[in-house]
Amino acid sequence: MPNDAHHLPVGAAAPAAASGSVTAIVPARNEEAVVAACIASLASQPEIAEILVVNDQSADRTASVVRSLMEKIPNLRLLESSKLPDGWVGKNHALWVGVQQAKCDWLLFTDSDAEHERNSASRALQIAQTHNAALVSFSPEQITGTWYERALIPYVYLRLARRFSYEQVNDPNSRAAAANGQFLMMRREVYDSIGGHASVAGEVLEDVALAMRVKAAGQRIWFGSGKGIVRVRMYRSFQEMWQGWKKNLYRLMGGTPWAVVREIESNIPWIPLLLIGAGLKYPFLFFLGVLLLIARQTSYGLDLARNHFPFSSIFYYVPAVLLYVAMLWASYRGHVNGRIQWKGREYSVGAPESAR
Repeated sequence: MPNDAHHLPVGAAAPAAASGSVTAIVPARNEEAVVAACIASLASQPEIAEILVVNDQSADRTASVVRSLMEKIPNLRLLESSKLPDGWVGKNHALWVGVQQAKCDWLLFTDSDAEHERNSASRALQIAQTHNAALVSFSPEQITGTWYERALIPYVYLRLARRFSYEQVNDPNSRAAAANGQFLMMRREVYDSIGGHASVAGEVLEDVALAMRVKAAGQRIWFGSGKGIVRVRMYRSFQEMWQGWKKNLYRLMGGTPWAVVREIESNIPWIPLLLIGAGLKYPFLFFLGVLLLIARQTSYGLDLARNHFPFSSIFYYVPAVLLYVAMLWASYRGHVNGRIQWKGREYSVGAPESAR
């Protein structure tokens, strides 16, 4: 998934007519540590006429943080999400609540932990105009703090790059469709015409499901790198990271047991490991196995560089493979058992109806 998929200059601004044409909607469940930075980064953009933060039954100070900012940011509003209806994922319902209050022609859905550069909305609007796109989505620059983030996050995104190439997704003649819910902007009339989040109420991958529905409706989508536009630190603990990828990874990698088998088989460096094991008796095979493992690690490093991840992440290759395979298996088991957990809620998961 190349990170130079678009060629607009970094400082490009949208046409003057685009000013004030966007409603930003931010779902927030227990986000007191990060929501202020997100709001501040949205408030500095003239294209964003209103910022709607939907408090999704938070048990922390999320609502208080937002209220304190409302005194300084006049276009900021706090909405409260009611009890989660049956069949809905919490984020989808919070976004749906926000849309009901939105007044602008464009809807920008973004997560509470996303921090935007001053040009994020203008870049998206200009791309929409240039490519006649009804949906524009950026894959944010990923910020990693701990060793397990540095190991797993780049590895997962490189696997996603193989599955969802920007070129195919942006090709109107291809059935491929994808988007990233950390930054997903859609024309309101198209959102309404496909049924909005109500049509993907129970989807844990609502961003991909929405993109598929938009493309199936004959509308163009544009998906590209958000480097220098929006950045996110997705997880701040191992448990959060485990639950997050357990929720999504199975569906992202195909959503079938056979897809999981293929993915595991292609990621584990079987031959180097077998040679290293045999090398306990035959030293030359050990040496050959190590060389092959280094070659595979080097290839991974080149992929990291091509996708603008730090080359130093090459040293996390082996733990990255182990974490990835373990999380993919856990995600498969969770979906097969029909139950996943996220942010203190448990969801039933079945066949992805809206993605068929």
